[in-house]
Amino acid sequence: MQNHVPPSDEEFWARVAAEGAPLVDPDPDDPAYRLVTFVHRDEPAGDPPDAVLALLHTVTDRDRHADDLAPHLMRRRPGGWSHTYRLRADHRASYQLYPVRGAVPGTARADWLRVLDGARPDPLARGPQLPARDGRRPSSVLSLPDAPAQPYARRRAGVPRGRTLAAEVAGRRVDVHLPAGAGAGDGPLPVLVLLDGEMWGEVLAVGDTLDNLAADRAIPPTTTLLVHTMGPGRPEDLNCNPGFVDLLADRLLPWAAAEHGTALAPDRTVVAGQSAGGLTAAFAAFRRPDRFGNALCQSGSFWWPDGTEFDAGSEWLTRQFAAEQRREARFWVEVGLQEWMLLTQNRHLRDVLVARGYDVEYREFNGGHDYACWRGGLADGLIHLLGSPEREVRPAGA
Repeated sequence: MQNHVPPSDEEFWARVAAEGAPLVDPDPDDPAYRLVTFVHRDEPAGDPPDAVLALLHTVTDRDRHADDLAPHLMRRRPGGWSHTYRLRADHRASYQLYPVRGAVPGTARADWLRVLDGARPDPLARGPQLPARDGRRPSSVLSLPDAPAQPYARRRAGVPRGRTLAAEVAGRRVDVHLPAGAGAGDGPLPVLVLLDGEMWGEVLAVGDTLDNLAADRAIPPTTTLLVHTMGPGRPEDLNCNPGFVDLLADRLLPWAAAEHGTALAPDRTVVAGQSAGGLTAAFAAFRRPDRFGNALCQSGSFWWPDGTEFDAGSEWLTRQFAAEQRREARFWVEVGLQEWMLLTQNRHLRDVLVARGYDVEYREFNGGHDYACWRGGLADGLIHLLGSPEREVRPAGA
């Protein structure tokens, strides 16, 4: 390793001004890693904070669960603060900064909610932000050079735009994204049932991703049913609830077929979700393969239940797949390497599905429980499950 002379503070801040933040440098000991320096610059006319906490999605959460935020407190330097992480070169994560006034916050839930309410995006970051809901501020996004490309995530100029309609089905709010140019003579279109639809539609503008995919013929024109599931009833709906899945199968899909001409064929239907929604997507394919022939499961909560609320013990759904007759269903399953509470259980589900002869595509990405990762994985999963034989792929980009 060569001797390294640290830059002066003037050189440091000049580089930040030129490149933006965070600063990314090679790891001199391992080309598979990068040294990533997050910074916070003090306001010239304001009082500096007493500390600055870096909130690197899932990475900081893991230490919070261990009651130790010290690894994420920035170091004071003239003019501001900085903190360097050693991260693998394929890491992607949303992040925020939290200027601390007074004592460093605790790790209890109430303290942490106050941190999340006060955290803000990195004002020195150059890239697009990840929007938030519930009145919170957006996040900045770190995408290191070897992170999976996300060529469909952002709105593109010149792409025909679909349209989104609001509806209510069986007392449930559903937003329907119709692909551009779809007409009555096109025949029944494939259908995507996307859980947590209010996040994907209203906040993350997933219609842009769907329009990009269709424009590139990466998937055929597809009608998307954005089912709202983030309200008070979410814990009941998204816990392998037969009633909820039957509602999707027997009320929502027939309604979409009658109202919007969608297909009722299971091989042309995808159900997709993240976290508890990922668990529910897999359960839908298990319970109702007559309707759901494709399940797109991102960071699924396959630990469910934890053994205290349900007398059958943990990983209930995985054990059902192992014990019951094989269903006619295909799976896209992905999970983040930083998801210490989910990684083992997702690997176990993969092993069981493969052993039972299911068609399963499995991926581990270097990130966390994070929409910054999921929005790219959603597009990749749809291409795998619905991909058009006429696919025309644009050059990959970040």
